[in-house]
Amino acid sequence: MKSYKHLFSRALAAAPSRLHFAAHSHHLWPDASYDGHMAAWDDAAALADRKWETIFGAVIPEAQAHIANELRLPDPPTIAFAPNTHELLVRLVSARSERPITMLTTDGEFHSFRRQSARWEEAGVVQRRVVPCAPFETFDQRFIEAARALRPHLVFLSHVMFRSGLRFDAVEDLASLANPDGMWVALDLYHSFMAIPCDFARVADRVFLLGGGYKYAMAGEGAGFLHAPPGFAGRPQNTGWFADFGAIEAKQGEVAYGRDGSRFLGATFDATGLYRFNAVRAMLAAEALDTATISDRIAQLQTQLIEALRQGDAGVLAEGELLRPNAVGPYARFLSLRHPSAVDWKSRLMAANVITDARDDILRIGVGLYHDEADIGAFCAAATQALA
Repeated sequence: MKSYKHLFSRALAAAPSRLHFAAHSHHLWPDASYDGHMAAWDDAAALADRKWETIFGAVIPEAQAHIANELRLPDPPTIAFAPNTHELLVRLVSARSERPITMLTTDGEFHSFRRQSARWEEAGVVQRRVVPCAPFETFDQRFIEAARALRPHLVFLSHVMFRSGLRFDAVEDLASLANPDGMWVALDLYHSFMAIPCDFARVADRVFLLGGGYKYAMAGEGAGFLHAPPGFAGRPQNTGWFADFGAIEAKQGEVAYGRDGSRFLGATFDATGLYRFNAVRAMLAAEALDTATISDRIAQLQTQLIEALRQGDAGVLAEGELLRPNAVGPYARFLSLRHPSAVDWKSRLMAANVITDARDDILRIGVGLYHDEADIGAFCAAATQALA
């Protein structure tokens, strides 16, 4: 197996004794991201106020094109950016005028959405119906049935669930229910964007897609994005001056919006994450690496790790229940081990400079492009010693 450690020389050299197996959480930054980061600084120094001409004229269109190509979206300008997806979610909900907003979601969503939606419900802004992810084998069917029966104002769920790795495979069925004047569908791609091959060409006109650069895109924070289907949510109440950037020098009258994804832009933001994202995409192109190729490589390493766990090579981790919610791949880019000691295991591994993470009773182990076969053996040996 070819090694790609040279692409991460800065991050690996910064902590040579660290075994970083949280690529699904804070992915190590490749060297190319450093170059992108510095390019943002250089543009700010050289262009000052005029840097926004470069950001809107070159940096953003390049990032939009990369995302559209990755997700097979037909029109890159439907994509808007923000410092994080939470900001975009709040802006999306603000575009609905009903009170309460009926919302269909799952019990497998990330803490940020779970917390925000629960608080909205406390305040009478939304009324939720939560579909359990388990049993996994019937989830798609149960969720679609709930959407058909409830016809909520907004559906929000993850394409790949952040704890279990459960993949939702009924996107087209869900999209068929969406309507600009009725139900809106928002799909969180944070654990599928650049983690597994995705093709949303057939639903791009009906589904909102959210994702970002923090994890598998290897670009760090500050590069959240939203694909907004045409005709949906034309006037978010939560809005900033970038949503009408082209008219900033015109006489101000009614609150106007761009007709493309720019209607979801907010106010002044740090575009450095987009510079890093573009630099990482250029690096991947130069290395002839696409998501399918990386996904296949990760799958091989995951298979090696699963077999090592089963054979007891990682000590007590063999006691964890491996979750594989979907019968066939592509699987999530992390392994989920369910065990009552998950949080304790994570803490003891961290103390030994072996980086994983835990969510309640699930230990997550994430393999990245910077790993090879030898790293799997090193992880198992370190886990055996740390958890003895």
